[in-house]
Amino acid sequence: MESGAPICHTCGEQVGDDANGDLVVACHECNYPMCKSCFEYEIKEGRKVCLRCGSPYDENLPDDVEKKGSGNQSTMASHLNNSEDVGIHARHISSVSTVDSEMNEESGNPVWKNRVESWKGKKNKKKKSSPKAETEPAQVPPEQQMEEKPSAEASEPLSIVYPIPRNKLAPYRAVIIMRLVILGLFFHYRITNPVDSAFGLWLTSVICEIWFAFSWVLDQFPKWNPVNRDTYIDRLSARYEREGEPSQLAGVDFFVSTVDPLKEPPLITANTVLSILAVDYPVDKVSCYVSDDGAAMLSFESLVETAEFARKWVPFCKKYTIEPRAPEFYFSQKIDYLKDKIQPSFVKERRAMKRDYEEYKVRVNAMVAKAQKTPEDGWTMQDGTPWPWE
Repeated sequence: MESGAPICHTCGEQVGDDANGDLVVACHECNYPMCKSCFEYEIKEGRKVCLRCGSPYDENLPDDVEKKGSGNQSTMASHLNNSEDVGIHARHISSVSTVDSEMNEESGNPVWKNRVESWKGKKNKKKKSSPKAETEPAQVPPEQQMEEKPSAEASEPLSIVYPIPRNKLAPYRAVIIMRLVILGLFFHYRITNPVDSAFGLWLTSVICEIWFAFSWVLDQFPKWNPVNRDTYIDRLSARYEREGEPSQLAGVDFFVSTVDPLKEPPLITANTVLSILAVDYPVDKVSCYVSDDGAAMLSFESLVETAEFARKWVPFCKKYTIEPRAPEFYFSQKIDYLKDKIQPSFVKERRAMKRDYEEYKVRVNAMVAKAQKTPEDGWTMQDGTPWPWE
């Protein structure tokens, strides 16, 4: 065995010294290694037999240790270094441990289980008495910090509110207060002067007037303190459109209503639809619905042509950031279309797109001219059935 202080077989700690500095020995027969704390606990629990050799403990251990002094230490060291005694004690330990494992206390728990529980209790007491070490936050690798940490632009607010100066709001607020005073005087007159000959009509009219007055008062709350708001679209994109991740922007639905294609030119409706489809937003998040209350065949056919032209116009707008996005207004305005354009292919593609739009306009205008001449048998669908809403 290794030299030095032996280890207590109960708690696993080194066997300490007594008040005189001598090694503590629990059993003088076999020198069973046990610290003073475990020995006192064994005596307190009523277990007065050595776990190794079965000899009774001497309850006056501190006095015996002081009397024997270093003799016990030398006896124990020589006993542990003797190979023959080690073999004998090993066989004796196996037999005694088997007996002890079967020994139960009055509560029915094995002896070894109580010793383990007592050892855990002492460990917990030591942990509670010792000062708690300050826990340091876990260090994250720099590359992971760069991935998880959002950019400064994404953390900034999406809009800023600019309050309107008080000198501009004061006249409007004065008008609101004056209207409230007049409204109060009006209701005072109406309530104090009922019409007895037509009391039901008078009561109904007063209730309606009170309801409209209440609606007007509710409408004045947001107008009492209006604000100007400046939005930042680039921050919205930086927050919800990160590279390598699917877009987290919400889906947007647009509804375009029309009634009569002869009174509302199909080109105007088509430019509205093209402008919506070319908006600076993820393509899979935008949906455009056209509601034709007149259910005209011309509206349907013009939208079919618009859908075909949109396959060219929408990528062109997104590639070169075209504004305005309606082709009719974009090609008709006298603007410097080369401003902020650095790609050499822009001029060539713009000319091709303008030519395609002119051809698209000719096809739509031909549909309008054809629709103005209604056939004698009426409009028919592709399968030969008559158009139901003509």
